[in-house]
Amino acid sequence: MKYDVIVIGSGPGGYPAAIRSAQLGKKVAIVERESLGGICLNWGCIPTKALLKSAQVFEYINHSEDYGINVSGVKADFKGMIKRSRGVADGMSKGIQFLMKKNKIDVIMGNGSLQRGKKVEVKDESGKTTTYDADHIIIATGGRAKQLPNLPIDGEKIIGYRKAMTLEKIPKKMVVVGGGAIGVEFAYFYATIGTEVTLVEFLEQGLVPREDKDISKELTKIFKKKGIKVLANTSVESVDTKDKLCVVNTKNRKTGNTEEIKCDIVLSAVGVSPNTENIGLEALGIKSDRGLITVDKFYQTNVAGIYAIGDIVPGAALAHVATAEGIICAEKIAGQNPDPINYNNIPSCTYCVPEVASVGLTEAEAVEKGYKVKVGKFPFSASGKASAAGAKEGFVKVIFDEKYGEFLGAHMVGNNVTEMIAEVVVARNLETTGHEIIKSVHPHPTMSEAVMEAAAAAYGEVIHL
Repeated sequence: MKYDVIVIGSGPGGYPAAIRSAQLGKKVAIVERESLGGICLNWGCIPTKALLKSAQVFEYINHSEDYGINVSGVKADFKGMIKRSRGVADGMSKGIQFLMKKNKIDVIMGNGSLQRGKKVEVKDESGKTTTYDADHIIIATGGRAKQLPNLPIDGEKIIGYRKAMTLEKIPKKMVVVGGGAIGVEFAYFYATIGTEVTLVEFLEQGLVPREDKDISKELTKIFKKKGIKVLANTSVESVDTKDKLCVVNTKNRKTGNTEEIKCDIVLSAVGVSPNTENIGLEALGIKSDRGLITVDKFYQTNVAGIYAIGDIVPGAALAHVATAEGIICAEKIAGQNPDPINYNNIPSCTYCVPEVASVGLTEAEAVEKGYKVKVGKFPFSASGKASAAGAKEGFVKVIFDEKYGEFLGAHMVGNNVTEMIAEVVVARNLETTGHEIIKSVHPHPTMSEAVMEAAAAAYGEVIHL
């Protein structure tokens, strides 16, 4: 079997690369070892957001009196939440199957590995191997939960994000290790439905440590109000799983103080490891560094005709990044002239409640780079729409270069801010200045007004503060 393009992996990088290649007239096959859509669609982005929505609805009902509605006898149907989440994921996966048929892409189920001469060997679940030829091969094998030596995932007492979506019952106590997006989202979910949650983060900033410090500080304050215990600048020294309860031994990296925490479940949410083992990189001499494949700006490896995208190449391990990389890679293969991705303008989103969204430089990064900055903040407590929605927590923070008005970055924490950040991404892409944001009339009442108001605050022109 000979193809123009074979894509190994059908996640948010792989399937768009396959579809775009087919749209551009290529004969395409995609290799997948489990389910179309990859981890993101089946076990990551989509089903976790379904769980988080269930938790948010439960939280709304528990605070219904705030909206003048009396509801009694409410309890979380954990199995129902899990069932809904899996149903959403299954529906999306079937949607990808439809898109493969629509675009006449051959789906080959099994484990794919590279062979010399631009060949892909696929071993199916019965152990049978078949070899396919291609002019171009795109590796999009994604990532998996990272494991720390002192936190080995056993799938029972120490679990990864995948198991966290299908537990049999609500744990009474849980320790979440890692304050990034995955850890924060699961901490919110379980705390909302009744679990006593302690979140441990190695870095000093604590929650969402890669975000602007003001965002981290605000989210930590809100999480503590929700009853979530946050231990920042703290390491997990060991976990004893011999008895019925786990015993988590932690150590504060600044004070040296130790603490012993007992819980039912430990969730390891310390990041993602690339799936680059056993796919034939060494046999072909494909260069990599610490597990990440080395590529050029159009994702070609050092071996002609072999490309890599998504979590297996350097850069942010985000679904929307993988999608953009897959499309650009496909267009370059087809002889088009796409623009390389501007990795300085990639939005980041975290879907706990309140949500977190950001793009560009933090205030500290901007100052470190030598910019003289203008910073504006607008709290949602001053927003009419936020007050009406009962979602007054959080704020929008914007950063501009004082000299030229360049939009250096934006950082948000609040209700639905993941739907607002795209405005800033587009504005930055169009080199929009602070004054242009201020003079762009925003609809009232909306949460998005806070972007305009924050920009106005940076220039001393804010009306509602």
